[in-house]
Amino acid sequence: MNRENKRISFEKGYYKKHPCNEIFTCKVCGREVVPQGAGGDHRNHCPNCLTSLHVDITPGDREADCGGYMDAVAVWVRKNGEWAIIHRCRMCGAFSSNRVAADDNPMKLMSIALKPLAMPPFPMERIEEMTRLMGGDGVMHS
Repeated sequence: MNRENKRISFEKGYYKKHPCNEIFTCKVCGREVVPQGAGGDHRNHCPNCLTSLHVDITPGDREADCGGYMDAVAVWVRKNGEWAIIHRCRMCGAFSSNRVAADDNPMKLMSIALKPLAMPPFPMERIEEMTRLMGGDGVMHS
């Protein structure tokens, strides 16, 4: 059974209370995705490319009509220290947050986490100036 037909096959809210045990092929990278190794009962993204499908409005409801690809655009750390991925839908722009799975690609996660540091919204040369303005000596020590 493919992921698009799941909401047709089961009653509303089925996936909120039941594990998702289906194997599927990622529509972006082509890898086969199995439920084992996720570290939980709900596999909601590819562990290789971290892409998801926009099928839910709230987790597990399968009520989103969009069906677009959801790209992993950021990571954040929850209060308990657990990492989560922020996904953005390519079609409608909706955002969602999904916990990191145990078998997610660590290099992909780190590249997403480090992207803001690699591409700051200001010239790096301004760091000394900003440090001086905040009361520091403005000299970068190596």
